[in-house]
Amino acid sequence: MKKYILYFIAPLLSLSALTANAQTGAVKKRPATAKSGVAKKAVPAKKTVTPPQVVGMLKTSKGSFYKIYTANTGVKPKTSDVITFNFIQKTDKDSVLYNSFAAGHPAQAQIQPSRGLGDMMDVFPLLAAKDSALVKIPADSIFKGHEEARPPFFPKGSFLSFVIKMEKIQSINEAMAERNAALEKQKQAEVAAANAYVASHGLKTTSTASGLQYVITSPTDKGKPANGDTVLVNYTGKLLNGKVFDSSIEANAKAAGLDQPGRPYEPISVVLGEGRVIPGWEEALLLLNEGSKATFIIPSGLAYGDRGSGAIPPGSTLLFDIELVKVNPAKKTK
Repeated sequence: MKKYILYFIAPLLSLSALTANAQTGAVKKRPATAKSGVAKKAVPAKKTVTPPQVVGMLKTSKGSFYKIYTANTGVKPKTSDVITFNFIQKTDKDSVLYNSFAAGHPAQAQIQPSRGLGDMMDVFPLLAAKDSALVKIPADSIFKGHEEARPPFFPKGSFLSFVIKMEKIQSINEAMAERNAALEKQKQAEVAAANAYVASHGLKTTSTASGLQYVITSPTDKGKPANGDTVLVNYTGKLLNGKVFDSSIEANAKAAGLDQPGRPYEPISVVLGEGRVIPGWEEALLLLNEGSKATFIIPSGLAYGDRGSGAIPPGSTLLFDIELVKVNPAKKTK
């Protein structure tokens, strides 16, 4: 770090020193001598060796190296602002670990004080909208204290590289307003898609206040479960396009070409009210009688939201064919 700071401020220090000398008439002092009259030997300055991977790059106070490819004159982000950026994450050998450009999903972050090199909060405030930069972070710093987590492609002395493109800078209020508008648009599109599915399949569904839709396909007159009860459930989960993403029934899994090695094909056990399943399931299972079967159409807000999960894309409405096989009532406490 010191080498890079001194490199840029050395001319200023030299000018200041010359000016001070001219104003005060100061002259150089002779080297200090010991009592014996022998001049003290100067201690040589410790040389800092710049790793070849970062030659020509600047360095932040936290220890990240950076090089700005395009520098625009726009406003740079400040604390609490929300940034949207694309990035390519690479090793020293240019092996790509992740590419948000290719994935089609730029990242977002809120500017905060840096907590470590990996968050790049020492670099983001240097970039205006549409700026692009190369950032290199020492792998030794990232894995310090937990070397067991260091992958083999980050040996000692290597760097984690990011090619960054700053797409947008917003205040927190602007970002929240944009997000809320996008969520509302997504919700309307979801409702329209779910209604189209219901109409095209001739389903006569019942809707709940939460937006859950369902149709009982095989009713029974047995009791319904309550929160705290343990229920055994068979199910098959699908997307609106009919793609099966999970099933506890072997025949359905095989028919859909699911690869679930080692999975026991049997009803799963769920304790209601403990939040171990998605909210749509918590609501759905309370609507069923023991032994009954139903089809549920669960909006993403009651499922995996805008995160998605595995084979489930973000913002997906889910279809579940569910059988409530057994209800084991909770033990009553005296």
